[in-house]
Amino acid sequence: MEEKLVDITEKALEQIAKIYEAESREEGVGLRLGVVGGGCSGLSYKIDFDSHKEKDHILEFEDVKVFIDLKSAIYLKGITLDFKDGLNGKGFVFVNPNAANTCGCGESFSV
Repeated sequence: MEEKLVDITEKALEQIAKIYEAESREEGVGLRLGVVGGGCSGLSYKIDFDSHKEKDHILEFEDVKVFIDLKSAIYLKGITLDFKDGLNGKGFVFVNPNAANTCGCGESFSV
């Protein structure tokens, strides 16, 4: 069995489905995970709804399609996307075992 590029927890999938439904997205749109330069540790995570682009990795989790561009895939391989809703805040959390450094807010990292 081939190892998935990334993993998404059940809690995160539930939240993604709620947001997708609330924003009544059109057909063919999925969740885009990416990495962009910036942030206090050098690289920042990006999450958004978008359409498929040529050469994207396409992953499927239940009814959620996930698109990852080739460049971002290098940095995202092995991550888990989770959703936290505790007293210390609410939102999506990237759990990256490959990150050498992360900032205090968890939104940027370096390898």
